[in-house]
Amino acid sequence: MKNLAIDTSSSICSVAILEDDKLIDEINLDDGRTHSENLMPLINEILKRNSLDIKNIEMLSCSCGPGSFTGIRIGVATIKPIAEVLNIKVASVTSLEILARNIENAETIVSLIDARNNQVYCGIFDKEYNKKQEYLADDINNVIEVLKKYENITVVGNGAILHKELLTNCLKSVDFAKENEQSAANCGKIGYKKFLKNELYNADTIVPIYLRKSQAERLKK
Repeated sequence: MKNLAIDTSSSICSVAILEDDKLIDEINLDDGRTHSENLMPLINEILKRNSLDIKNIEMLSCSCGPGSFTGIRIGVATIKPIAEVLNIKVASVTSLEILARNIENAETIVSLIDARNNQVYCGIFDKEYNKKQEYLADDINNVIEVLKKYENITVVGNGAILHKELLTNCLKSVDFAKENEQSAANCGKIGYKKFLKNELYNADTIVPIYLRKSQAERLKK
C-alpha cells in the first residue's frame, strides 16, 4: 500500500512515501520559507523522482499537531482535498507520536515540544508507543511534577533540549534523545499502524490538534 505522509507541524516541511510502513523516500526542507510555498512542490518532487502519480497513493498520513499553528493548518488543508479527490482515508498522527518514534527500547518515552513562555506540549508513551496518559499542555514545572511518577524516562523533542538542565536536576533517571526532529517517515509508520487498527478518517473529519489556543486567541481573550 502506497502511503504518502506529510509533517508541517514544526519548522521542517517533511514529505515521505512508504510501502505500508517501509520507507521508500523522504524529503525534509527547512529553508526559511513558509510551508505553503514548499509543501505541494515537495509532494510533486517526491512522486516524480519515484516514478509515481498521485493516483498511485492509497492512503495518507498527516501530522495534525500540536506545534506550529500555521504549519498545522497548511498540512491539514493540503491533505483534505487530496483525500477527497482520490477517495482515500487519512491517518491523523500527532507530532508527539512522531517524536516518540525516534526512540527505541525505552521503558518510558516522553515527547516534549516547546510552546514558548515556559510552556510545553507533552506526550508520555510506553516502549510500544502507546499513550500512558492524556497529552499535556502546561508549564514545564507542572509537567515535571507529572513525570516524577515515571521511571527510566527518555525525553525527545525541542522542549527536551530547551529544558535539559531542569529535567536533569528534577528527575531521578532521565536520558535524552540524540535525534530531536520530527519526520514524515515516522508519521507514515504511525499512520500505517493506525490503518491496521482501522483508525483512519475521511477527508471531511480531519481536524488540527492544537491542545491550547493560539497566542492571538489568548491575547484577544
